[in-house]
Amino acid sequence: MLAASLLDTDSDGLPDIWEEQVFHTNPTKPDTDQDGFLDRAEILSGHDPLGPKKIVDQDADRDQLVDRLELLFTTDPLVADTDSDGHRDFDEIYAGYSPTTTDPVILPKSLYIRLATQRMEQRVMNIPISSQLVSSGKSGMATPIGTYKVLSKHPRAWSNSAKLWMPYWMHFSGRGHGIHELPEWPGGRKEGQAHLGKPVSHGCVRLGIGIAKKIYDWSPVGTPIVVVKR
Repeated sequence: MLAASLLDTDSDGLPDIWEEQVFHTNPTKPDTDQDGFLDRAEILSGHDPLGPKKIVDQDADRDQLVDRLELLFTTDPLVADTDSDGHRDFDEIYAGYSPTTTDPVILPKSLYIRLATQRMEQRVMNIPISSQLVSSGKSGMATPIGTYKVLSKHPRAWSNSAKLWMPYWMHFSGRGHGIHELPEWPGGRKEGQAHLGKPVSHGCVRLGIGIAKKIYDWSPVGTPIVVVKR
């Protein structure tokens, strides 16, 4: 059952039952902590509506979609399968489908790379649903900032210049930049596990073992890639 059909006494965009059982706010006061910001607005911005601190994400229905994201995707934080189609809300969102209708409504996926924090976000409808450490280009060989897309993919690409393998390769720039798992030498030795979180590559974006395959499988050719400095 969606919020539109639920009682919202204080008209703050949070149904009373969600305030009482999920967010523990006051259903009769739109601004529980009286700091000038509505409860829903504080939750969506990552702030605790009960006091001056960051919110601690919870998952009331245990569907792997935290309650704050349930508000953004308009799903029910008390129901693991909002549209009752047999698939959990998070699973549908991760696959790129709407969790609020049984119609096959596709939700856009994208990858968002933050060079300052060395993190890559998987996004659905431009909403971050996960974040992973990466290793981007070092000084003088920085990963280019801009908006790109996955141009091509190969499960195990070979670099002629570096003479090593780049597993789960996803090419995204006209200058040869890509996203891939930690490089692998012909003898099987992996390079750079300790470098995740640091800009040390020749311009590509490296991911750790395991997560690289997940990102590769999740991102079809054409998936938008945004690289920002901050």
